[in-house]
Amino acid sequence: MASVYLGLLSILCFMVSSLPQYYSSCKSGNMDRAISIWFLLLWLAGDSCNLVGSFLANQLPLQTYTAVYYVFADLLMLGMYLYYKMWNRMLENRRVLHMVGVVCVLGFTTSLVHLPGLGHLPEVVPSGFRGRALLSLSDVNHIKTFSSREIIGFSIGSVSSVLYLFSRLPQMYTNFKRKSTEGVSFFLFALVILGNTTYGLSVLLKNPDDGQGEKSYMIHHLPWLIGSLGTLSLDLFISLQFFMYRKAKWGVVVSHGETTPLIGS
Repeated sequence: MASVYLGLLSILCFMVSSLPQYYSSCKSGNMDRAISIWFLLLWLAGDSCNLVGSFLANQLPLQTYTAVYYVFADLLMLGMYLYYKMWNRMLENRRVLHMVGVVCVLGFTTSLVHLPGLGHLPEVVPSGFRGRALLSLSDVNHIKTFSSREIIGFSIGSVSSVLYLFSRLPQMYTNFKRKSTEGVSFFLFALVILGNTTYGLSVLLKNPDDGQGEKSYMIHHLPWLIGSLGTLSLDLFISLQFFMYRKAKWGVVVSHGETTPLIGS
């Protein structure tokens, strides 16, 4: 019974984990600079493989339904990334056009030479894209040997786990390069950490089905367990980056305040 409750809690955590990032992106408006595009792409690819693998490996219907939700949540976050990518580029191009317009007006008034009007705002083609690496509750139905379909599902599930693991590396590099986690929601990773923890515990605490040995049970769940526990360790490192860069930013503010003269010259 504990395994069932932990599994449901993990699914709940995964389903709401994207909401804090949606809010943070709308509030800051710098999602295209804060989130790595490869993080989103690999996460989406991992969730897509997770969905296909869950279907082919005859997992629980609840797992398949939540996997569909994960893909839609990934696509929504991708859409937000593309929106802010396009919007921020349009703002930058608009500032450049305004400067060009001022120069043209000044040139017209000084030289009385007719200058061609400004062209239309160029269409901006966004270059970004996203995922969301989430694991689902696994279950098997008295499996002793793998069928051809299950082997394919197992293989795709293994690919999904690898994609989940690699999806964290670009975001870790982006945080390190910026020396900041501004625009990235801490609760996104906190909820995913909680979801992966409860998922792993739900798998480990579940008793194998009748006629199925523990070894067979663990092998069947191995790709999802590796993806869950592996991303858990990487998400913990990303959470550490939040505290590292927040502390560094606070230190810079304090240092600036201490060196500011009391009386201006």
